[in-house]
Parts: sequence; C-alpha cells; structure tokens
Amino acid sequence: MKFIAEINIMPQKALLDPQGKAVSANLKNIGLDACSNVRIGKHITVEVQASSTTEAESLIKEACEKLLINPVMEAYEFSLVNSSS
Repeated sequence: MKFIAEINIMPQKALLDPQGKAVSANLKNIGLDACSNVRIGKHITVEVQASSTTEAESLIKEACEKLLINPVMEAYEFSLVNSSS
C-alpha cells in the first residue's frame, strides 16, 4: 500500500524561535496586533510504501528521528493517509 505522510517539524517549545519573534514583531509593525506568538517550522510530505499503517508509521518515525529532525532542538508530529487506489 502507498501512504502519504504529512510531517510538521517545529522548534522545541522551550527554545527561542528567532524567525518567529521577527515575524511577530513585524506583524505588529504592519498593524496586525491581534497576531502574536508566531513559531516557524517545516512541513514535509513523504510517500511511503508499506504493508500496513503500523509499518508506515514506524518507517516515518525512523526517518524523522534519524534524518529529518534534530531532537535536541525540534519536535515533530505527522499524519498518514492511505493513497492506494
């Protein structure tokens, strides 16, 4: 089966997010005071071939933890959709 994984990677909540701080400040500068606490991360889409949802989840977790994220600085979450026809 083919799955599509949508992965969101964000800085750890305890860490400073300089990009997010800059965007937050600039939103105020352009009159968008209602917007605050911006955090900026990455979004990755991956196609994965697996025999089950459990196997696909395991493969995506392994990819994230071994390659896609820095666990000291980043956290991730993902969702899977079965895209087999």
